[in-house]
Amino acid sequence: MPSPLSLLDYRNGIYAFDAAYVRPLMAAIHLVVDNGRVAVVDSGSNAALAPTLEALTALGLTPGHVDYVVLTHVHLDHAGGAGAMMAAFPHARLVVHPRGARHMIDPGKLFAAVEAVYGAEEARRLYGTLVQVPAERVLAVEDRHRLRLGQRELEILHTPGHARHHLCLFDHASRGVFTGDVLGLSYRELDVDGRPFLFPTTSPSQFDPDEMRQSIDRVLALNPEALYLTHYSRVVPTDAVIAQFRRLLDGHVAIASAEATAPNRERRIREGITRLILDELRTTGCVLAEADVLAVIQIDLDLNAQGLVFWADSCIDP
Repeated sequence: MPSPLSLLDYRNGIYAFDAAYVRPLMAAIHLVVDNGRVAVVDSGSNAALAPTLEALTALGLTPGHVDYVVLTHVHLDHAGGAGAMMAAFPHARLVVHPRGARHMIDPGKLFAAVEAVYGAEEARRLYGTLVQVPAERVLAVEDRHRLRLGQRELEILHTPGHARHHLCLFDHASRGVFTGDVLGLSYRELDVDGRPFLFPTTSPSQFDPDEMRQSIDRVLALNPEALYLTHYSRVVPTDAVIAQFRRLLDGHVAIASAEATAPNRERRIREGITRLILDELRTTGCVLAEADVLAVIQIDLDLNAQGLVFWADSCIDP
């Protein structure tokens, strides 16, 4: 596996490297580079700043070349390091959905919500101290807003479903879309002969399957050449990959609906989605031992189950 400092060059002005979050190949930072100008897509946690600076150096660039730090959403595995990056990149603007902007300017409530999910000690271990971003450096972007980066245009798409404040970034030059979490997760350990396995993330607390389906359709209507996922980087959206992803999304919703009022429902939902993902993964030819697969996706199973409980409570009548 690549080390956290390995730099993937997709040869279209897009680069990726490990965000040094939890384990190798769990979260990626992406750079878009054009004529010496840089956009950083998702900031990871505070731990991502060091590899980001090293990646810039490897490309012959400096912090002064960074024009934008773009957050697909403000969950802290995507945005926890935004303040530290903005302090390091003197000319950059922080690009974020209007619903997320206030949480970057004053992250206190955001961190309290993370503590509620992870517990205070684990939240501090994962994310440390969040750095505030000065309000004048925050660019709260509406749907279809376009950013100029060198000679290319980056277009903002509001894409709720994973979170109400989620956005995707469409790079017109490469026809790639940076999808954050709305088009799911695809860990390279689960690839089979180069074919990716894509599954949804339904983590707390704003998962909405109808909005997610609409956002998926909107992204795919762009006919993208590639999706750049935060977890983990480049996926080619073939018909088979997307059909499998849709099956798994529908399966998550069906399991949560069936178990919505059951005793120990979170445990039952987790067990159901675990079996769903393992069974679907076997259809791809994956031969990893079950324990090895679970070691890769266990955090996501926990968060998906929690998010499905939130969703069930919000929209399913008992």
